[in-house]
Amino acid sequence: MAEVLLLHHAQGLTAGVTAFADELRKAGHTVHTPDVYDGNTFETLDDGIAYARQVGFQELHDRGIRAAEGLPAELVYAGFSLGVMPAQALAQTRPGARGALFFDSCVPVSEFGISWPTGVPVQVHAMESDPWFLEDIDAARALVKEADQAELFLYPGDSHLFADSSLAGYDPDAAALVRERVLAFLAGR
Repeated sequence: MAEVLLLHHAQGLTAGVTAFADELRKAGHTVHTPDVYDGNTFETLDDGIAYARQVGFQELHDRGIRAAEGLPAELVYAGFSLGVMPAQALAQTRPGARGALFFDSCVPVSEFGISWPTGVPVQVHAMESDPWFLEDIDAARALVKEADQAELFLYPGDSHLFADSSLAGYDPDAAALVRERVLAFLAGR
């Protein structure tokens, strides 16, 4: 079974992120869900982003990186939206990564100063018309071309954070397919 570090999105460690982690746990995986927002959650994405600005994006990124301290090197790094940047940084730069799962976001590989590591599989999941992800789609496509084991899954719709069951943009059908694909991915780690 895999061990996963799952970093939350800009609305915080919501009940939907916890529920997603619990689904992975039910399948036998160990999932760490650090709260880089110190218990704060937000009803809207705008409010969550305002909080992130107040705390500082770099500070939140650093908290996500520090969340890996004390955990084994052989992790699958996962992140929802805002959590993707530290998850991707860890997958690219921390030796021993077993894989990466990015939801609703993707950062250019060049952001971290090194190429994508050989042998580290990655999946990117997003809605094809999500205005937030449209800014990242070129980075996701470039990652898929560069990595030796990479998949980009685009789901019909325009919702951001569509796999978080506690938010208004939740899409149960797309989220079920995400879980199915993620569980298949983790089974091989």
